[in-house]
Amino acid sequence: MIQVSPSLLSSDFTRLGEAVGIINRSRASMIHVDVMDGVFVPNISIGFPVISSINRVAEKPLDVHLMITDPGRYVSEVRDSGAWLMCVHYEACTHLHRVVSAIHDAGMKAGVALNPATPVEMLEEIIDDLDMVLIMSVNPGFGGQKFIPNTISKVKRTRNMIDRHNSGAIIEIDGGVDLNTAPALIEAGADVLVAGSFVFKSPDPAGAINALADLG
Repeated sequence: MIQVSPSLLSSDFTRLGEAVGIINRSRASMIHVDVMDGVFVPNISIGFPVISSINRVAEKPLDVHLMITDPGRYVSEVRDSGAWLMCVHYEACTHLHRVVSAIHDAGMKAGVALNPATPVEMLEEIIDDLDMVLIMSVNPGFGGQKFIPNTISKVKRTRNMIDRHNSGAIIEIDGGVDLNTAPALIEAGADVLVAGSFVFKSPDPAGAINALADLG
């Protein structure tokens, strides 16, 4: 069954509580929260106080994606803000195994994200320790970007790696996900679809979420 994790990055931040309410009432499995620092990516989004506020009204688990430098410094803050899963970028972690272990020790699920130009094979030595692999299907930092077609092949290779290792990791896709790109992603082995613009630019955001869920 495909899972949907709507991204609040594309919602109207003046109506953030309403956006969370829409997700609560939909068939979404979790809520995707993007944290950007203006250094690792050329944008700044929300911080831990806002995540804590989201958590107070959320009825779905928080899938927190850190697009920041040295994310291992903030494991405690992410946990205390209410995250169910903390996802860090491979490219931002000098000692990735240490960070993944710290996330688990804090009681959260651990995910690792890969930028479009980073080969999935870079996770070969740590795939057994991961709960999620997040494959970026656009360059991180902004919503509404065009889907990168090579993502399909990358998902297939990730699925093959997970199966070879008998890993429990699931595959999440972030960027350009809609009803046109989602079927091929699901066929390639994706488990979770992050959708931002497709959901919150729709006249019926809950309907858009449910339409993606129906694909699985």
